[in-house]
Parts: sequence; C-alpha cells; structure tokens
Amino acid sequence: MRRPDRLSPARLAPADVVRVGGAGLRTRPARALLSALGVAIGIAAMVAVVGISSSSQAELDRRLAALGTNLLTVAPGQTLLGRPATLPDSAEPMIGRIAPVTAVAATGRVESARVYRTDRIPKAETNGLVVLAARLSLPSTVGATVRAGTWLNAATARYPAAVLGAVAAARLGIGHPSPLTSLLVGSARFTVVGVLDPIPLAPELDAAVLVGWDVAVTALGFDGHPTTVYLRCRDQQVEAVRAVLAATANPSAPGTVAVSRPSDVLAARRAVGETLTALLLGLGCVALLVGGVGVANTMVISVLERRGEIGLRRALGATRGQVRLQFLTESLLLSALGGAGGVLLGVAVTAGYAGYQAWPSVVPTWATAGALAATVLIGGAAGLYPAVRAARLSPTEALSAP
Repeated sequence: MRRPDRLSPARLAPADVVRVGGAGLRTRPARALLSALGVAIGIAAMVAVVGISSSSQAELDRRLAALGTNLLTVAPGQTLLGRPATLPDSAEPMIGRIAPVTAVAATGRVESARVYRTDRIPKAETNGLVVLAARLSLPSTVGATVRAGTWLNAATARYPAAVLGAVAAARLGIGHPSPLTSLLVGSARFTVVGVLDPIPLAPELDAAVLVGWDVAVTALGFDGHPTTVYLRCRDQQVEAVRAVLAATANPSAPGTVAVSRPSDVLAARRAVGETLTALLLGLGCVALLVGGVGVANTMVISVLERRGEIGLRRALGATRGQVRLQFLTESLLLSALGGAGGVLLGVAVTAGYAGYQAWPSVVPTWATAGALAATVLIGGAAGLYPAVRAARLSPTEALSAP
C-alpha cells in the first residue's frame, strides 16, 4: 500500500514574518511605545553625548585653526636661589632675529600702578586688574581683536591712553569707550580708547589694562623689562624654535627662562573633555541596558498573555521555529522603533545644543551606525528567551491556559 506524502509546513516569506511580528505591536500600542521609549532614551543619550563632544572638538579645532598653534610665550622663571628672575631688555629683539620667527611682541607688568575707575574707590579694591606696558604689534601676534574702540598706535602709545581686556572692561563697567571715558592708573588719568575681545591663547591679557610702552616708562615708572614675550613662528619649526628660545632670550642664564605653548592648554582641555565623554557614554549604556530589560519584560508578558494565540497557531500548523521567529521579530521591531527614535532625538539634541553654542553640529557616522547596531543586539538579547519560551509551548498546553 502506498504511503501518503509527508506534509511539510508552509514557509513564511520575509514580508509575512514582519507582518506577523508587528501584529503584537499594533494590538498593544501604548505598551509598545513605553518599552520603545526606554531604548530610545538610552540611544539618544549615547548619540547626544558623542555628537555634543564631537561638535565641541570641531569648534576647538576651528578656533585653533583660526588662532594658530604656532604661538609661543617666553617669561622669566626663578633663579637658583628661588628668587624671581627678569628678562633682559634685549630679549624681544633677540628673539625677533630667529629666522623662523614671523612676529614678536612683548608686555611688561607695571608693578607700582593700580587701576581705579575714580579716586573715590578704596585703595584695597583693585578688582584683581594689572597694568601692562604693551608693544603695538601685540594684537596681531596673539590673535587679539578689538570689540569696541581702537588699539594703540604710534601716537597714543606715547600719551595716557589705555586699552582694556575683556575681563577688565567688565569689572570696570565699561562696554563702549568714549572720549570722556577715563581711568585712574597710578596717579595719572588715562583715556580708554578700546576694549578687546577675550583672547583664548593669552587669557592673562583679559584682566589687564594695556598702555603704551613709552608712556609706561615716563608716567608710571616702568623699568622697561619685559615680563612676557609672545612670538609666532612657522608651523614646521615650532619645536626647533622652542628649543633655542631660552638661550636666545637670556644667554647668560637660560635656566631662568620659562617657555610655554598656550595651545597645549587647549589640547589638554580637549583630553579632559574626552574623559568626560567616556563617563557619559557609560551612563548612556546603563540607560540602554535598562531599556533592554524593559523590552524583555514586555515580551515575557506578551508571551504569557498570548498563549491562546500561540496554541491556535501551533494547532493550525505553525512550527516551533515559526513561533520563535515571530516573537524574536517582534522584539527586534520594538527595539528598532526605539533605536530609530533615539537616533533622531540624539541628533536633534546635538543640533539644538550646538546651535545654541554657535558650534558646528557634528554627529559621527559611527555613532549612529553603532546606535542602530546596539538596538539590534538589545532586541535580539531581550527577545531570545521569550521567543524560546513561546516556541516550547505545546498546542494543548497553550489552548488549555486560562
């Protein structure tokens, strides 16, 4: 007697798998939305942290490119006896003779002068401001820009005229100087002719009152010794120039000369920012893990609530593999929904914050790709156990459940 052909279960096309897997999300939209929200928060946190950090670094790189990383400063250190050293008067012109040096300017601190808005201010209230004699080439050397008024020139440098750093102007309450705006510097009245913008590579100038070199000597008792020499050199020769600066500035005592590169401070600030980014990414991963637990919890409850559906499908011929694939697909769709929403939210947060800070908005491709990959892993891990549990239910057991 001929045996009948063995029946084989129907195969589900990919579109059918997605449709069957999405049925559970459509029938319980509120629960699906809340579960996807947990994943979205974790993904958004990760994308926003990476995006804001990348935008900040892009802004820092833009500023460094505009300001240049070829600025070096020379200042006096200490003698062998621990006393403050001084730079010789010839330090600035000697440094200017170094072949790769393209610009040089000096400032000198006027120790005996204090700054007051009027003579009614108590002598102890100096606001932490300093008076610096400045060369005319200082703005072009350090990358300073004038916010209001004008910089010193060959005429005003010989007369009682002053330019304020950004912090000094704020502390003195001077925003836009006029011909009637004056300060008491030492015992002389100085007219304020300009206010500078903040100087990222020379922040020590922000809290300074800058006067001409000649008038500082004649009217304020300045000794003529520079306390800081700023110089620009060719980018390819920065380290070579840095190596000879101490001996050039003070040949008789090079060990008492301190040489620094202000842009190194900004690079260190970026390294600190990267460390903070790593910490925030860790917090984002914790949030993503919590979201994955929420997805797993939703899928387990879904299996318990839909035992009748599972039993009916099994009775109609669905295999364990098809049931397992259905619930795994549902978990992946749930996580993908949260992942897509999280990526969009993270990009929106990055764009909003970068726009508020006037930074370029940068979201690395690897961040969005990694976020989507993380959602697939979260969805697969969260839905694996519920899918296996659903597949193990026999038709009679599932149909007999209350």
